[in-house]
Amino acid sequence: MTTPPTLDHQEILHIRLQMLLREHRDLDEAIHALDQSRIADQLTLRRLKKQKLALKDSIKRLEDEITPDIIA
Repeated sequence: MTTPPTLDHQEILHIRLQMLLREHRDLDEAIHALDQSRIADQLTLRRLKKQKLALKDSIKRLEDEITPDIIA
């Protein structure tokens, strides 16, 4: 029997980061499309922008975990 390949912690972090970046990009496109429409719901726009900011914070935390600061 063969065992399935396993991912190490760094690989999992990179995959998670790619997912968050894609979600951030999708939200950006949705916000832009809603902003361009004449009947944009301001509350929905605000919620999407808030969600996008939360994603940005999560992305930053993951990037920091992947490449920690090295004090020389």
